[in-house]
Amino acid sequence: MQAAMDISAKYCQKELESYGSCVSSNPSTWQQKCHELKMKVAHCTASHPVIQKIKRDCSKEFVEFDKCLRENQSTPTSCTSHVARFVGCAETVDLSKVETNPASSST
Repeated sequence: MQAAMDISAKYCQKELESYGSCVSSNPSTWQQKCHELKMKVAHCTASHPVIQKIKRDCSKEFVEFDKCLRENQSTPTSCTSHVARFVGCAETVDLSKVETNPASSST
């Protein structure tokens, strides 16, 4: 998971900062108010091979975590066990054969 977060931060820093700021500013309504920014983060990270592999390999855990967040919008901390399962899965994903810097091959 840390690898995915690092890559997200590296390639999508502006989007993540905007989204994080919106969520912090809207603790009980962030799902609605920050939806557009969430989509920008998703679009930015969706094309990165490392993140794609983690999402594929841990799709069950990710879906359960996402569902919990949607069902507990005003208390996202109630999804701690869900995020822990997703993180646990993500940390076991073999990234050794994944290209981690696709942008460099196109420049």
